[in-house]
Amino acid sequence: MPESPAVPAARPTPSDPAVLSAEDGKLVVLARGARGRVGAVEGAAVRDQDGRTYAAASVALPSLTLTALQLAVASAVAAGASRLEAAVVVTEASTLDAAGHAAVRDLSTDAPIHVAAPDGTVLGTVVE
Repeated sequence: MPESPAVPAARPTPSDPAVLSAEDGKLVVLARGARGRVGAVEGAAVRDQDGRTYAAASVALPSLTLTALQLAVASAVAAGASRLEAAVVVTEASTLDAAGHAAVRDLSTDAPIHVAAPDGTVLGTVVE
């Protein structure tokens, strides 16, 4: 089994906000809902190659810590996704966490990752 790449140390900084398509706008709504339902630090949503969506909130347990984006990607993979079209993370942070970024890039090198504030305002988009 090939070794997975190390999680990047740097936190990617979003560029200027992209104009969201209607489908990416739905991801923002799903991510906000996932975050709000459980009062999590972050919420995330991804869309796979077939247009299916997966939403998740961050998890912080004594034995398991996952970012919302990691969990959304893991849910997509568990359902059979092999590629991602787009991702959104709703957070109070101004940068994208490196672990979530790496999880998305494991499936797609070019999917935009939109970073949004808790109110749904898109702060920026990571494309690299």
